[in-house]
Amino acid sequence: MERVSISQVKRDISELVNRVAYGGERIILTSRGHPKAVLISLADLEQLQNISQAISNDIRAQRLATLERARTIRSQIVARVGDILPDSAQELQELREERDAELLRLR
Repeated sequence: MERVSISQVKRDISELVNRVAYGGERIILTSRGHPKAVLISLADLEQLQNISQAISNDIRAQRLATLERARTIRSQIVARVGDILPDSAQELQELREERDAELLRLR
């Protein structure tokens, strides 16, 4: 990927946008030599958003599968020893809420 300074972007924005939009290039925008942002096409952005959504859906499906496995295991334990255990689904929900709150603070 080509690196372009912000000052060059100010001068050549039209050319750079056309290179990205029609040439499929991706351009790293730099300030004082440090990368700050990337100029990408709308097609690239849509692809990134689709990938991000797919990953989120996968994570959600994995979490639901894990919860279901925990419920199954709890049912098997209850069948053997009786209903003396706390509700694992409720405990998992509380842990999930704590984790989600932590993740939100990291964003």
